[in-house]
Amino acid sequence: MELVRLATTGSVDDGKSTLIGRLLYDTKQIFQDQLDAIEEASRRRGTDYVDLALLTDGLRAEREQGITIDVAYRYFATPKRKFILADTPGHIQYTRNMVTGSSTADIALILVDARHGVLEQTRRHAFLASLLQVPHLILCVNKMDLVDYSEERYDEIVDDFKQFATRLDLHDLRTVPVSALVGDNVVTESENMPWYRGPAVLPLLEEIHISSDRNLIDTRFPVQYVVRPHRMEFQDYRGYAGRIAGGVWKKGDDVVVLPSGFETKIASIDTAEGPVDEAIPPMSVTLRLEDDIDVSRGNMISRPNNQPKVGQDLEAMVCWMSEDITLREGQKLAIKHTTNWVRGLVKEIRYELNVNTLHRNEDADTLSLNEIGRVSIRTTKPLFYDDYRRNRKTGAFILVDEATNNTVGAGMIIGSS
Repeated sequence: MELVRLATTGSVDDGKSTLIGRLLYDTKQIFQDQLDAIEEASRRRGTDYVDLALLTDGLRAEREQGITIDVAYRYFATPKRKFILADTPGHIQYTRNMVTGSSTADIALILVDARHGVLEQTRRHAFLASLLQVPHLILCVNKMDLVDYSEERYDEIVDDFKQFATRLDLHDLRTVPVSALVGDNVVTESENMPWYRGPAVLPLLEEIHISSDRNLIDTRFPVQYVVRPHRMEFQDYRGYAGRIAGGVWKKGDDVVVLPSGFETKIASIDTAEGPVDEAIPPMSVTLRLEDDIDVSRGNMISRPNNQPKVGQDLEAMVCWMSEDITLREGQKLAIKHTTNWVRGLVKEIRYELNVNTLHRNEDADTLSLNEIGRVSIRTTKPLFYDDYRRNRKTGAFILVDEATNNTVGAGMIIGSS
């Protein structure tokens, strides 16, 4: 069964957590003890309804303030698909959490309160979804019950959002009018909006085609671990384990190992369930090669005629995530790219991007918490990468402060400098 990763985004109080709670409740994914707990919590808060947002807002601070702070993950399944749902926060100061939750998403649900329309934070999250190359975006105009299910108000918000979206790199945009609190157009179609003839949110999530979003052209296999069993019957076994980052892999294919450049063929492809003749992203497999070649963690296996870029000078869009330190020119940081660790030097901050207006501040020489900018980086040894637009796995990296070992930034490679 196909696995789909979702992220809910949008401004504060637009109903992201409530929408997830409604999805789980109406698809009968909630255990009775969970339902009893949120009913009790709702009574303590003085609400006259079951607050389904409490299903994902699990931190005490979240429940006290009625907001989402950290990313909350929930799993649910339908007869057609399995889903991993990331409920991301709407506050500006938690932008880094939104980036974390959306970085692996196949589909982003961006919610808009029908009373307030498209807000600054709505635009911010739409831009971030575009920057993170989320393939599919669903605009959910929520709280339609509070505007008397007005078709005119829905069309006004959709037109406003689409006008802003023309400045973004969005591949697929759908729109749905919903009421997460009441359940209109969440799992089943609403009788209160006969003017809307499209599918509800859940059928739309089940129907969106995501298989073609994965890069099946560029073969990329970052080596994570060398498998050498100690049992006597496997004494000659040498395999290279990792998760496929791109392409279709078959037994007998010609491959090249980077950085050595040695070429060989795939002898077998092993999985936890046994050998397979073919593997695609995001499968975790162990490759066995016909020749004994020196291969170690951080190496990249690809096709001889379709290799990644190799370089030490990178141009990247960086989202800074640290409250304690700022990103400065001349700063040295550790970089984790696929399974590879290198050290890097920040050569230049080319500009800081205002994600609300999309204007560039070319005078900026630092990046602070939640700020995004284009940065030029030099690494101590070459990386094997693709542009983020082409491959989200081999085009992304994280920045780590060597003094504290904290993750302080996330980067998306846009080319070489």
